[in-house]
Amino acid sequence: MGDDDLRGRIEAALDAHVRPGLHADGGDVEVVGVDPDRIVQVRMVGACQSCPSSVMTWVMGIEATLKAHVPEIRFLEAVV
Repeated sequence: MGDDDLRGRIEAALDAHVRPGLHADGGDVEVVGVDPDRIVQVRMVGACQSCPSSVMTWVMGIEATLKAHVPEIRFLEAVV
């Protein structure tokens, strides 16, 4: 499986299961990159950047959802 396919599956899972909720609150998440070890770098943007609940959103929502839909990723890493 190529990196483009993996990235496409990550984006599809975000679009279907994560972004609608983030958009409703004025935020979003962007995929910055996926390294060879299958670690996904993401950045919270918009209202999500400074939200005090972003850690819970991160752990309980985004990472868990992505791992459920794209099980070969190892974990998410926040970048600024």
